[in-house]
Amino acid sequence: MSQTFAAQCHCGHHKWEWTLGAELQKHVLCHCDTCKILSGGPYTLNQIVPKSSLKITAGGEPSKYSYKGDSGNSVNCYYCPHCTTHIYHHQEVMGPDTIIARTGIPADARKKFPVAAEIYGKDKLSWEPKIAETFDVLPPS
Repeated sequence: MSQTFAAQCHCGHHKWEWTLGAELQKHVLCHCDTCKILSGGPYTLNQIVPKSSLKITAGGEPSKYSYKGDSGNSVNCYYCPHCTTHIYHHQEVMGPDTIIARTGIPADARKKFPVAAEIYGKDKLSWEPKIAETFDVLPPS
């Protein structure tokens, strides 16, 4: 069953909603070094979702930062220009209709979602325990 999860950035300027089917109501932990640097933590909480599942309800168009991912294609990070909370990421290699939801931001999702998998296990810190099935980079397609 689909459920809508409301979120807002740290300063409250941007607000948005994710409508996710039950199969997407899970965290994927990303241990890549970029996520560590952008978040300041050992991993980020994410899910791959259709772009249509996102509705920005306040704050307008977010700011954008881009870098080259492992594929050589751009990864576009969309964030609040005031507090820099990342709203979502778009990896161009995944096509125009697929984005990465930051599932650790909506309070309900952060607290309720189980962990489905861990990616970029090759960059995982040595002291981190295994939480779920871990892939060196990404799961096989």
